[in-house]
Amino acid sequence: MNFWLTLASYELVWFLAVAGAGRGLAWPGVAATALFALVRLVFSPRRGVELRLIAVALAVGLVLEGLWVGTGLLRYAAPWPLPAAPAWLMALWVAFALTVVPLFGYLHARPRLAVLFGAIGGPLAYLAAARGWHAVLLASPIWRTLLALALGWGLAMPLLTSLARRWLHESSRSAC
Repeated sequence: MNFWLTLASYELVWFLAVAGAGRGLAWPGVAATALFALVRLVFSPRRGVELRLIAVALAVGLVLEGLWVGTGLLRYAAPWPLPAAPAWLMALWVAFALTVVPLFGYLHARPRLAVLFGAIGGPLAYLAAARGWHAVLLASPIWRTLLALALGWGLAMPLLTSLARRWLHESSRSAC
């Protein structure tokens, strides 16, 4: 999948996940992610790297989402099977992990930029999901919730991009 097709596909997955969750449905996001992941992994020349990124993203997502829900900063629509980590939201973590290699290559060697990108982009995505589709309820005062999201995503993004860089380097060396 090329850059633009991957970007458009991810945005469609995100939209289906949050729109479905806003209506109390987890399956649109899960189904869209499953299809996206299948296509992405079938055509990926770096399947092993992307599978490892999925595993890390799921672990990071479970920790961060659990922390944010546990502290009362967030509540999710369609909170099945776990209120702290609904299926549709964990599906988004999977889909996001599948964008790290094809979309964020410019961040792999730029950890400061990755921190900035995560700290801004992450909270904006949650804010859009909350305001546009009511898929997420952000606790008041909203600045505190957005700050917590910025801190979490400011750590998650450089972690994922630096792991991608390292694993891509290792896989290219072993291919020689």
